[in-house]
Amino acid sequence: MTHDLSFWSLMTNASLIVQLIMLGLALISLGSWWVIVKKALVLSSAKRATDQFEDDFWSGTDLSKLYADINRQKEPVGGMEAIFLAGFQEFLRLRSQPTMDPESVVSGAQRAMRAAGSRELDDLEMYLSLLATTGSTSPYIGLFGTVWGIMNAFRALGLVQQATLAQVAPGIAEALIATAMGLFAAIPAVIFYNRYAHEVDRLANRYETFMEEFSNILQRQSYSQRKTYTDAAAARAAAQPQG
Repeated sequence: MTHDLSFWSLMTNASLIVQLIMLGLALISLGSWWVIVKKALVLSSAKRATDQFEDDFWSGTDLSKLYADINRQKEPVGGMEAIFLAGFQEFLRLRSQPTMDPESVVSGAQRAMRAAGSRELDDLEMYLSLLATTGSTSPYIGLFGTVWGIMNAFRALGLVQQATLAQVAPGIAEALIATAMGLFAAIPAVIFYNRYAHEVDRLANRYETFMEEFSNILQRQSYSQRKTYTDAAAARAAAQPQG
């Protein structure tokens, strides 16, 4: 008696439990590939937007003009632009209060930038946990299907008087397909998770560096404005007639 050992035949002839495990692994693999493609587009767009904003920011343009230009954009603002908007908006709000000292103004702008940066990193890291979970659990799910299938194969062999390789091979082969599918789902997930996590870390470092440099610029502007206020007040006081 010959057995059809084609991939499709082995899957259709597997036990119900093994078939359900195979179906689950196939869905997990499709989900991980959806995340892989989506995150590739998101991270690529984030890197391009960051490069473009850094070019604009360090080109010497006036910060107020850059702030107004970004606010006029119709599309949603994200990444480093969102951090800049949050920090500069808070800086302008606090600077308009004469009682605020320069340290408090800059500190408030830094807090706003950190909050915006955390939101941006959360968006970049979204769905990466699915890749991590797929990479760590899929081999074990496939192994469970293999163990279950081999158990069924050996139980069936116990019902016959003489076991041959032709009788053993199909049962073991269909069981091992579950392990193969688990590895097929896990390997790409692990590779791309590590790659994307590294890219997110690089963007996070760029965001952090920008926040430090921008804070220094805001601090210089804040002290410059405070000095202007102080000099103007001293001039008015000197101009008043002495009683």
